Parts: sequence; C-alpha cells; structure tokens
Amino acid sequence: MRLKHLERELSGLEGFEKPSPHREQYTTPPDIAARLLYHAYTRGDIGGKRICDLGSGTGILAIGAALLGASSVTGVEVDAGAIAVASRNAAKMGVSPCFIQGDLEDPDLFLRIGPHDTVVMNPPFGAQNPHADRAFVNAAIGIAPVAYGIFNEGSLPFLAGFIEGRAEIEGVIQAVLALKRTFAFHRKERKEIPVEIIIMRRIDS
Repeated sequence: MRLKHLERELSGLEGFEKPSPHREQYTTPPDIAARLLYHAYTRGDIGGKRICDLGSGTGILAIGAALLGASSVTGVEVDAGAIAVASRNAAKMGVSPCFIQGDLEDPDLFLRIGPHDTVVMNPPFGAQNPHADRAFVNAAIGIAPVAYGIFNEGSLPFLAGFIEGRAEIEGVIQAVLALKRTFAFHRKERKEIPVEIIIMRRIDS
C-alpha cells in the first residue's frame, strides 16, 4: 500500500463523538497518521510486527498499522466512548485490532498487554494537562524497543533529557498538524501546529 492510498483509507474514519478538552482529544489528521505509519513501515517496524497504539483514541494509528500488515495491533485507551468509535472504524475497514481500556499510569498495564515490537502514539501536548505526555513516553519505552510519537515542535531537547539513559532519539521528522475547530474556546476554524514525529529506541534493545 502506498502512502497516499493509506492516507485516503484513513480519511474516512469517524472522529470523537464528545471530545474532552482535558484529555486533549483531537482526532489525528490522516496525513500525519499515514506519514508516521508509512515511515515506520519502510523501516521494517510495522509489517509482521506486534504494534501497540498508546492513547489510541478513535483508532486511526492502530487501524493504519493493521492495514500495513502488522501481525497484531493493541490499542490502549482510557475513554470507553473512544474505544466504541475505534471498534466501529476497525469493522468498517475490515481489520481487528484489540482495543483495551486502560490508564497508562496503571503499574499493571504492562502485565495486561505484554511486550510489543513497536509503539505508535499521538500523546497529548500538555496544553490542558501539563506533562501529560510523560506517562506515554514512560509506557512506550517499557512496552517496545522502538516508539514513534507525534510531539509539539521544540519538544526534542526535553524529550532527549527525559529518556536519557533509557532510550535514544533515532530520528526526527518535521510536519504540520492541521486541527479543525473542536472546542468552544477555539477561535479559528483551522489551526496549523508545527510538530515533530520523533523516533525513540530503547538502549537495551
């Protein structure tokens, strides 16, 4: 499957029914999701691999990974409503990721889902809940030897320091995330946010 084909497939998925501003529940745009997944695919980190999507939301990254031939896909999401949407999206696309309701700060989460080969994620940027992305990074490093995440532009120095001794930055891809007006406090119909797709590899892997 080519990049543009993957993007077209993902563009037909449902978004959040009742997005939470506290959880920063923005639907990941199909172009960014496809770009992250396809880059991971070309590096050999998707096809035939066990994929975990942390904070899977309505399932766009999990479903995309399944479409690219992952051997198994597990989505972890705290919001039961989002899981319901993700399940409908997966059925529509003819794939069957396993969506689990769970909190990334739960110390028993790893025991529930087990190890994976690759993590994909679009963690909250921390605009409403400062440092919300830290739980995602910690979980990603524990679950898989390599992780691909979408972070706010300028996060690289903090992230490199946060994972020092545990993982290393293996690559950075610049991108622009276009968000549609989602909440009442948004003043513009569309806002473009510079982001970085950052690849982290665990040191012991």
